[in-house]
Amino acid sequence: MNILTQTADGSNTLFNEEIGEHYHSSHGALQESKHVFIEAGLKHGLEKSGASEISILEVGFGTGLNFLLSYAHCESLNKKLKYRSIEAFPLSQEVIASTAYQQYVPQNIWDSFITKYEDSLNHEVKVSENCSLEISHTTLQNFATKEQFDVIYYDAFSVRHQPELWTDEIIAHACSFLKTGGIFVTYAITGNLKRAVKSCGFEIEKLPGAPGKREMLRACKTI
Repeated sequence: MNILTQTADGSNTLFNEEIGEHYHSSHGALQESKHVFIEAGLKHGLEKSGASEISILEVGFGTGLNFLLSYAHCESLNKKLKYRSIEAFPLSQEVIASTAYQQYVPQNIWDSFITKYEDSLNHEVKVSENCSLEISHTTLQNFATKEQFDVIYYDAFSVRHQPELWTDEIIAHACSFLKTGGIFVTYAITGNLKRAVKSCGFEIEKLPGAPGKREMLRACKTI
């Protein structure tokens, strides 16, 4: 069961009773998503490449906040966005709508997302002329694709509650879907995580974390 709760910045998140953790930081769901994934991930990737399109693989679709903000940012720049996500336990359309995230993006972006969300769980859908979305209803362990992505948003639950998603093997599996020069970004940073990512051929950066966290990890794939 998921319980709607308000975070410190006024934005909502859900508390997953089965996992025992919120989907976002209690210090601010919106702040965390913008800081970690949009600023450090998407914007950095677009600036680095200068390309007219970008592809993102997200581990943990959850409430869809990272997607909505990514979609809105790319639309504002007229950039094409190919967004693929992995979600073992997809939320219902009704639960996602209860988050009230429509207040953070233009209405047309929210409407196109929420009406096509359930279809995106079965196959890739065009949510706009420049944006496609596909959510793979599977675990990261069982996920496979020949696609290579520009950015990975690693937004799994914490190592305390989902340790199986932070092992060296599973991190290497996730990193295998990233292009050379691609970016891996996550809210977390530990010695084990840094070593695991570095061993996959990445240059590591420690960045200031979102509110409530001192640091976060960004890494660039060099091989």
